[in-house]
Amino acid sequence: MELDFTEEYEMTDIMKLQNGSDIRGIACEGIEGEHVNLTEDAGNLIGGGFVRWLAHKKGKRTEELRIGIGHDSRITADSLFAAAAKGIAAAGAKVYDCGLVSTPSMFMTTVFEEFAFDGAIMITASHLPFNRNGYKFFDRDGGLEHDDITKVLETASGLAVVDADLSGVEKVDSISVYCGFLREKIRKSINAGDYDRPLTGLHIVVDTGNGAGGFFVEKVLEPLGADTAGSQFLEPDGHFPNHIPNPENREAMEAIRQAVLKNKADLGIIFDTDVDRMSAVLPNGDEVNRDAIIAMMTAIIAADYPGGTIVTDSVTSDRLTRFIEGIGMKHHRYMRGYKNVINESIRLNNEGVLSPLAIETSGHGALSENYFLDDGAYMAVKLLIALAKAAQEGKALASFIEKLEKGFEEREYRFKIQGDDFRTYGKNALDTFAERAKAKGYQIAPNSYEGIRITFDTDEVKGWLLLRMSLHDPQMPLNIEGVREGDCDRLFDIVLALLDGFDRLVIPAK
Repeated sequence: MELDFTEEYEMTDIMKLQNGSDIRGIACEGIEGEHVNLTEDAGNLIGGGFVRWLAHKKGKRTEELRIGIGHDSRITADSLFAAAAKGIAAAGAKVYDCGLVSTPSMFMTTVFEEFAFDGAIMITASHLPFNRNGYKFFDRDGGLEHDDITKVLETASGLAVVDADLSGVEKVDSISVYCGFLREKIRKSINAGDYDRPLTGLHIVVDTGNGAGGFFVEKVLEPLGADTAGSQFLEPDGHFPNHIPNPENREAMEAIRQAVLKNKADLGIIFDTDVDRMSAVLPNGDEVNRDAIIAMMTAIIAADYPGGTIVTDSVTSDRLTRFIEGIGMKHHRYMRGYKNVINESIRLNNEGVLSPLAIETSGHGALSENYFLDDGAYMAVKLLIALAKAAQEGKALASFIEKLEKGFEEREYRFKIQGDDFRTYGKNALDTFAERAKAKGYQIAPNSYEGIRITFDTDEVKGWLLLRMSLHDPQMPLNIEGVREGDCDRLFDIVLALLDGFDRLVIPAK
């Protein structure tokens, strides 16, 4: 049955819900000045758009398709599930309710023979505020690309909202199957005396920030014998009352750091809301995030992929490059955006260049051995295996990154661009910035895929800077890292001098 559009929905441009290779929007009221644009009507149309896109790709009729839908802990999950499910079911496809799950586990429902879904949808907006939500889509080939999402939304925009009977939706426990996969990976890799409980004797503290990641404690760590006392914020709560579930957030990292120190744990693990990202904390409180998580994962896999190329985002440090090259691997710094990094690593492999890992400073990490799926839980499994093996040899996990030079200070600024046609203005500013830097004799990095990167190693200033255009917003992010006290201030002053005269840039406070 077709339904009439509401007056509210007629004002919504569904194409504006695209966010790169995802769909995101404001799903409920609650923050002043922000109004709902990801409505239930929009979700209904998006479900209809996806099932038609999938049918076209698979060469099947919509009635032949089987699609799983899961969600994280957000408060609008149930309503957006029902909306998309109706759009799919009305087209004749079979819908499966996977419940509270992680994003990576939803992709795996297209792989595991227990399900082998034609497609999968995850309802999430990662670490964004509680009033946001969105949809991520998968088929057996992986997550949808930017152009795929555009086609889904274009198809959706030509549909009418439909109703459907959801009594035929089947509930499935996909997260338990996924956790069984993770447990077996740990058991087979550690080769402990107690095969069933190889983590016995290890104390692991987990912080899920009230997102969807509590399963990792209940269904992975505890069955394998780990002591998880002191784990915190495991209860799903879409208001995120304790801290932002985001490994890049300072408050979140301090929360897991304090939990590790208080409980004298062997390792701390923190996930984002939908568990596609993670970071860690060592027993002494050292944070393993940003450059350090990349270094750690590189060191863990180096013996299995000697000489391999590690693809990272553009804001990694020069000291990370020295570390990666120092253990016999190669560093390929690419554009920001987890899909960009993953696709670049896949491209290299297709061209015959061994590239086992694509990873961002944000904590998104994808391994070739795991379908190039950015999976925080799988990365945590790799850490646990390394921790257990190191303990068997009387070593500490920290030994993997002991040669990573310590950074002194890093900062990120955002220069907002006022006025219209911000992309043209920003490009002109970047071009001028580069010309002026060359005229000064500054060392500009070659083969920069994103923005202008300059390295300094003089008595006056030591460190690096990267100025680039934002992927989506009218602003120019600036990342800087200094080696000594005062270097960040000096780098910032150099940037201001190179941007002199661009009066549409709003200069942030130092």
